[in-house]
Amino acid sequence: MKLRTILLSLLVLGVLSVLGAYAWIGIQMQKPLSHDKTNEAIIIEPGTAQVRVVEQLAQAGILHHPLAVKLYLRFWADRHLQAGTYQFDSPISALDVLDQLEEGHNPTQRITIPEGWTRFEIAARIAARFPTQPPTTEQDVLQLLNDARLIADFDSTADNLEGYLYPTTYEFEQGTTPEQVVARMLTEFRRQWQPEWDQRAAELGRSRREIVTIASLIENESKIEAERPLIASVIYNRLRLGIPLGIDATNVYIAKMLGRWDGILHKSDLEIAHPYNTRQIIGLPPGPISSASKSALRAALYPDTTDYLYYVLDVDKNDGSHGFYETAAGFNRAKAKYQQWLARQR
Repeated sequence: MKLRTILLSLLVLGVLSVLGAYAWIGIQMQKPLSHDKTNEAIIIEPGTAQVRVVEQLAQAGILHHPLAVKLYLRFWADRHLQAGTYQFDSPISALDVLDQLEEGHNPTQRITIPEGWTRFEIAARIAARFPTQPPTTEQDVLQLLNDARLIADFDSTADNLEGYLYPTTYEFEQGTTPEQVVARMLTEFRRQWQPEWDQRAAELGRSRREIVTIASLIENESKIEAERPLIASVIYNRLRLGIPLGIDATNVYIAKMLGRWDGILHKSDLEIAHPYNTRQIIGLPPGPISSASKSALRAALYPDTTDYLYYVLDVDKNDGSHGFYETAAGFNRAKAKYQQWLARQR
């Protein structure tokens, strides 16, 4: 009799425990909770296991009780979660998250930001690709890109977002706003910036802003990844010796800032008195002149060790690569050869 009572008590306790667990799971699954990732796209790769999807969303802060979700999927409902790119409202319940994942991602809009683009080109593309009601103009987006507060956590001295809009291809849901697009680009830049780079910048005696500025110069000077550390070495050597950088991409940037860029670099553009004119100033321009790739950022942090002070396009190779020179005499000979080649192309 006593044994029967004990077994009955254990059975009741077990049933109550199961019911309690089910109740707890139900509450956690239905409770809307807030998160701070409403402007970020969450990418679920094809073939990702359900458990890994739950863990990914928990790490992103979308799901607050991953254990409850895993138990729900294991014992309560078999859901077919689909790969895709998602954005989740806030607050949102775990059930609503699973519903969205099971329905599949919404139609998306792609936007590619090429390496070396300035905020002016980026503003025009965002305005064209992400129309709103009332219509968002290029100037509206440019005003957004001039809001330095959005990057103040990374660069408290920034005047605008130039250099911090990471160049790559993005995918967004239809109806995404320009503000959400810009937020994603800034998030991607922060993600690309490696933790050890702060220490490396300090070893070089440079701030984050100066590294990004140097990277933007490198980005505009060479599209060949292998020679970017050589370009960086020339920049650092000239900075060390107090020689003007003489990078004409800064003059192009000035023309774009002044709204007079017509695709041709005029003599007046080269002679203009301006803080960004590296033909005249000693040192770096006040800030970045474009968005830079991770390759250019890495080159700015890890330049080759050379005595080079000059470079010019190598017309013999004619593949976009440069010849590098330690002396003005060697540079001038290569420059004359380049100018002769250029004249024949016209």
